[in-house]
Amino acid sequence: MSSWRNLLLRIGDKSSEYSSSSDFKDHIETCFGALRRELGHSSAEILSFLLQCAEQLPHKIPLYGTLIGLLNLEDEDFVKQIVENTQNSFQDALDSGNCDGIRILMRFLTALMCSKVLQPTSLVVVFETLLSSAAITVDEEKGNPSWQARADFYVICILSCLPWGGAELAEQVPEEIERVLVGIQAYLSIRRHSSDSGLSFFEDDESGGDVEKDFLEDLWERIQVLSSNGWKVESVPRPHLSFEAQLVAGKSHEFGPISCPEQPELPSTISAVAYGKQKHDAELKYPQRMRRLNIFPASKTEDLQPIDRFVVEEYLLDVLLFFNGCRKECAAFMVGLPVPFRYEYLMAETIFSQLLLLPQPPFKPIYYTLVIMDLCKALPGAFPAVVAGAVRALFDKIADLDMECRTRLILWFSHHLSNFQFIWPWEEWAYVLDLPKWAPQRVFVQEVLEREVRLSYWDKIKQSIENAPALEELLPPKGGPNFKYSGADDQEKTEQEQALSAELSNKVKGRQSAREIILWIEENVYPIHGQEITLSVVIQTLLDIGSKSFTHLITVLERYGQVMAKLCSDQDKQVMLISEVGSYWTNNAQMTAIAIDRMMGYRLISNLAIVRWVFSPENIDQFHISDRPWEVLRNAVSKTYNRITDLRKEISSLKKSVVSAEEAASKAKADLEAAESKLTLVEGEPVLGENPTKLKHLKSVAEKTKEETVSMHDSLEAKEALLARALDENEVLFLSLYKNFSNVLMERLPDASRDGTLQSLKSVDGDSMAVDIEEPSTMELDDENERPKKSQSNGGKTTNGYNVREKEQWCLSTLGYVKAFSRQYASEIWPHIEKLDAEVFTEDAHPLFRKAVYSGLRRLSNDL
Repeated sequence: MSSWRNLLLRIGDKSSEYSSSSDFKDHIETCFGALRRELGHSSAEILSFLLQCAEQLPHKIPLYGTLIGLLNLEDEDFVKQIVENTQNSFQDALDSGNCDGIRILMRFLTALMCSKVLQPTSLVVVFETLLSSAAITVDEEKGNPSWQARADFYVICILSCLPWGGAELAEQVPEEIERVLVGIQAYLSIRRHSSDSGLSFFEDDESGGDVEKDFLEDLWERIQVLSSNGWKVESVPRPHLSFEAQLVAGKSHEFGPISCPEQPELPSTISAVAYGKQKHDAELKYPQRMRRLNIFPASKTEDLQPIDRFVVEEYLLDVLLFFNGCRKECAAFMVGLPVPFRYEYLMAETIFSQLLLLPQPPFKPIYYTLVIMDLCKALPGAFPAVVAGAVRALFDKIADLDMECRTRLILWFSHHLSNFQFIWPWEEWAYVLDLPKWAPQRVFVQEVLEREVRLSYWDKIKQSIENAPALEELLPPKGGPNFKYSGADDQEKTEQEQALSAELSNKVKGRQSAREIILWIEENVYPIHGQEITLSVVIQTLLDIGSKSFTHLITVLERYGQVMAKLCSDQDKQVMLISEVGSYWTNNAQMTAIAIDRMMGYRLISNLAIVRWVFSPENIDQFHISDRPWEVLRNAVSKTYNRITDLRKEISSLKKSVVSAEEAASKAKADLEAAESKLTLVEGEPVLGENPTKLKHLKSVAEKTKEETVSMHDSLEAKEALLARALDENEVLFLSLYKNFSNVLMERLPDASRDGTLQSLKSVDGDSMAVDIEEPSTMELDDENERPKKSQSNGGKTTNGYNVREKEQWCLSTLGYVKAFSRQYASEIWPHIEKLDAEVFTEDAHPLFRKAVYSGLRRLSNDL
């Protein structure tokens, strides 16, 4: 990489390119000198790379803005080109709904304004254009309020520019910026408050209390404080001030007009369902970038001004966004932000808020695991203790944590410990053994240990808890498969059944084909022993043959899947098949999940059979004490969803291929017609058509392209038919899933005539057994070792232990999973909502069940 590229890339960093200097003024002067020398013969490369750096290293935007301001003194046309390119990129981002592009380019424009490259009035026009679009969108008469997510996003973008340029705007165009702020105040007065219900990390209690500010309202309050403080922001560098005397001599450029896309039209039939569908689409396209997870007490970040917290969060989220896939670079930039204060606690809260973000994190959870691990290594004296404090704080609130967040936390924590020799002071949590088996803290420890065993082996994990040996009780069983026909003394099976199993095993070892084994079963086994024993012997024996490894299992399923399919041709028998898998792998939840998932992949069992098995009595009793049935159900629904997603991608690709094929066919046909109509001379006489050889070739090409077009159309129709069938199956799946949820909850939930809040489940008879919900959401942490001074009674260590009874905890856990499934698959559920409303979400359904579903779908629930 050439030297000027290195200088641009590393500006603001402590690096060899800048002789390890950390002075921004020196960096800018050095980089400007290099660019000025290269500008004459590399202007196009410099322009492209400079814009790329500004867009992908947005925490350095003030430095790049100042640099462009200095270049403006040397070459106005070059900088004018930068402004024009930025305007084109910004319009493209608006048209395509590229949220990150819009936000970062607006910050870049603000930095250009600070460096006298852009006229302040041009920036105000951009603000007013976005604000006008937002106000029209939420207008009940002129707009489409269901698309408020986009309107809110536009206003958030305006407000988020002000820490970078509010002081300059207030100084240069005070009346105009005041007009913008008044407009934002007016917008806030007409928009609908955005409830975080369904997306909050902790289960909200609906019984009264003040409504918390949403993200936009909170940011507006921070900007008002900033304005009253004279727009002073410690966390935003202002390098342009060092060059102000020079920059004022530069020419300020105009920014071309921009336009916001029209909001989608209101549906022809205005209803709550139609509004809900459009609102869901809007929130998918313009998601809220973050939700704050306040893990630590305010004392850990109390020195920060309100706006500084927002700015540092922006820096951290930008680094996570643009360095996804470059974990070490990501960690390096995260610890080297251009701020004059420490921010380890805020960094931990921001990363955990992304890891646990609902409905899903921006990136795969493994990315955050690796970043946290690298940060622990980059800041060994500080960050590991902060992470440990975060884990303890979340553990203290685990009973209130959303079920999806709880699952992610378990998966992250077990993986994190696997990278640090599984070291953790388990003795701190040994008290969970005194809690009932359904207490969320006890279940959390049990699930973490089970996941650790998957990542290592049983003896290793037992050794890791030697400081709290009693926790061995929570380890998963050490035993291997539970083979019914092993001939062990405790296996109560007849010799005849064991002989059948041995005979089948010998046939498999003798490489007999699936067809031969099916014939043997039909002639010698099924007529004598009946369906139940035949199925049990065959399935158990085949599972035992495939039990040595994952590869052995796949081999058995590929070779003898036909045998299983023949035996289990209907849903009832498929449920029996899954039960046999659960029985065989009763000591190994991981292999149970893998075997069932693979069988579904080979279409030996249907998703409906899996749903029926999950809601069988033996599994229902585990809903609140184990993740085992939920893991199987998650896999089944996810696999169904992935099939539909894959089909949509294939159809999208085929449609593009069809267009290309049609264009090629049209061109070939036109070429042939042109050749046929051409007059040529043959032996001095005019003849219609070109020479025969060329015509033959053109006819061949035309026929071939026509055949390819027909073939593409046929493939597209076939895929569309498969998608239609998959969507119908999806509807049946969700109907089955929600009917089962509704039925099991109706049997166990309190009478529907009660107040219908989660609080009624958390509170039991007698004040001494009531759950104290007035405890603060954060813990006081000991300054030295970050250990909790006290815990909440709801899941913590108290004199009474855990105060929610088993039946109520079962209901809380199951309702939590109802909400989690509804939220995760909302995009697939909304198209079927009318049928679900008619058949499941009726007035007869329990209010708490409907509330959980509506909360997951982010659906207005005024009718509950």
